[in-house]
Amino acid sequence: MHKSNISIEIELDDTKVPQNIKWSASDSSADMMQPAKAMMVAFWDGADKSALRIDLWTKDMMVDEMADFYYQTMMGMADTYQRATQQKELVDDMKNFAKMFYKKFKDTQLKENK
Repeated sequence: MHKSNISIEIELDDTKVPQNIKWSASDSSADMMQPAKAMMVAFWDGADKSALRIDLWTKDMMVDEMADFYYQTMMGMADTYQRATQQKELVDDMKNFAKMFYKKFKDTQLKENK
């Protein structure tokens, strides 16, 4: 059986706010830790029927980057749900919500930057 490892390093400031996030994966072509400004990790606990999540971002993560990150994550979650369930109507709903979210973010940014 093949095993794969994913490692995550979080550097915190004195108030425990993430300063740096780095990750590596044993099956990756990268030979060193890769930087990231944000991360979302979720595990499904089958016994408790609950999701266990870790969401972290660094102080230098910009609001527009966070919106991009959420949009891309929601679209990716929809794709994963499609592959797992073949529920096209629900997947379309998820993607439409993600698109609406991103459009509202952009509209808000335009108003605030006038």
